[in-house]
Amino acid sequence: MRPLLQAEQAVLGAVLLDPGQLSRVSEWLRPGHFYRPHHAALYTALLKLHADGHPSADPQPAAPVAGDRKPGTWPTTAPTAGSDQRLAWMDAAIAEANSSQVRGLTAVYLHTLISACPRPEHAPVYGRMVLEGAIHRTVAAHATRLHQMARADAVRGSAEDTLHYAQVLTDVLGDLARRWGTDPRPMAPPTPLPQPAAANQPPVSEELLADEEYLLAVLTANPDALGELVGWLRPEDFASPGHGRIYRCLGALHHRGEPVDEVTVLWEAQRRGALADGTLTAEDVLRLCDSKSAAGIADYLGEQVVRAALVRTAACAARQVRALADDESLAPGRLIGYALHALSPLEDIRRRWRAASGAPEAASAPPPAPQPTGRVPSSRTDAARARSRPHPPPSPNTHTSAPTPVSPVRSSRRSPS
Repeated sequence: MRPLLQAEQAVLGAVLLDPGQLSRVSEWLRPGHFYRPHHAALYTALLKLHADGHPSADPQPAAPVAGDRKPGTWPTTAPTAGSDQRLAWMDAAIAEANSSQVRGLTAVYLHTLISACPRPEHAPVYGRMVLEGAIHRTVAAHATRLHQMARADAVRGSAEDTLHYAQVLTDVLGDLARRWGTDPRPMAPPTPLPQPAAANQPPVSEELLADEEYLLAVLTANPDALGELVGWLRPEDFASPGHGRIYRCLGALHHRGEPVDEVTVLWEAQRRGALADGTLTAEDVLRLCDSKSAAGIADYLGEQVVRAALVRTAACAARQVRALADDESLAPGRLIGYALHALSPLEDIRRRWRAASGAPEAASAPPPAPQPTGRVPSSRTDAARARSRPHPPPSPNTHTSAPTPVSPVRSSRRSPS
């Protein structure tokens, strides 16, 4: 049996044995977090009974629930009023689930759920396991949707759907982080995330490559247009690495105030090793920088290059996030942090594409209301406690030293030459 299925059965069994455990998980555990549909239906029924004030939904544990009961066994105490309340609670749960959610849920299966619960008081821990599995599935589903939209936008020549689903994935990661009890902050993984295979990247159209080639010819003929593009167009935005190398050469010549033509660009490409490493040949540079018949609007061509780069970046980030979500050994806090880190390059290129196209920035969501000093949301507290282990009290003879202050680390940014 998979650990996730065992955890779902255990948390439901805990609530069936002790309805008071429901108040410890109901604020952050939702029916949609269950993988099995009939488990979600039963949990929904239990939540409704608890909200309607069912007489058996007593926060006090039933008397027959002994702490030394072994998994898979039944209490040996004689039937009492507590057992009658538990039977009424189970009967009401079956009736409610069968009437509105599923069909065929029987008392036999509820007994199976109860047998799968080692200790009802561990319900928050079992719920945390269910939530952890839901976080992995949710992140994987939204990452797959983003990748699909990026490939579709690459064919259509647009980027709006990609931007929309990238924002949806970011919002979902933030919501999952709050449910898990952590802050949604990007976190760099210990090892660089692998780059997806070329087969998983959106197709590069011949039209896009033609736009890149024509843009290089236009910039060679009119180097002053570089002043308008360098603020939002980067060499790595080009689909062809050779095109990006030539654009870098054009930018370097313009920055130094040197003449720009086919010969000077060829010389700069040689100085930068683009000819030696096989990225370009002299014939390629002379052909791409032929400015005799180049006449066009550099801004429009550059916008197309940035848009295509945005879609490729989104597809790459989506594949990386999906690979993270498929790693079941990755804790949810790290999964969310690593996923936000994988999406961070998309935010930079999104801003540059907005600047290139002149589109207004999307209205950001209002910041959450600040919590009163000294108070933490109960849902976040319960989620954090479910992940914590009790620590023994410190010995009276134990002396703790003051923590060593950590100096802030400043990140250096290197501007492209």
